[in-house]
Amino acid sequence: MGSGSLIALIFAAVVFSAGGLAFAKFLNKGSTNPQKGETYECGIRTEGSPWNQFNVGYYLFALIFLIFDVELVFMYPWAVVAKKVGMMALFEIIVFIFILFMGFLYAHKKGALKWM
Repeated sequence: MGSGSLIALIFAAVVFSAGGLAFAKFLNKGSTNPQKGETYECGIRTEGSPWNQFNVGYYLFALIFLIFDVELVFMYPWAVVAKKVGMMALFEIIVFIFILFMGFLYAHKKGALKWM
């Protein structure tokens, strides 16, 4: 698997993505309906500017939730093989949960978990 394979992979990615976009553009009839350009808000007509800035705290809260949610996914395979591995698995999960807990404490100390 040399550089030739990498070049072929990059070329195939560009051809497939550009080809798909070109094919979709070819098949698209287009629409001149001005309603298609509006911001969709549950069927209610938009009032004011759709470019509102949100507090960065919402994004931090979502990212922290995502991190802890993904970490829980790693606990399922551990639970499946924990009995076979024995005490080493218990030690590893204790270290894993300790690291997660330290991340939780850090986020709490920085105020990232406070809901506006």
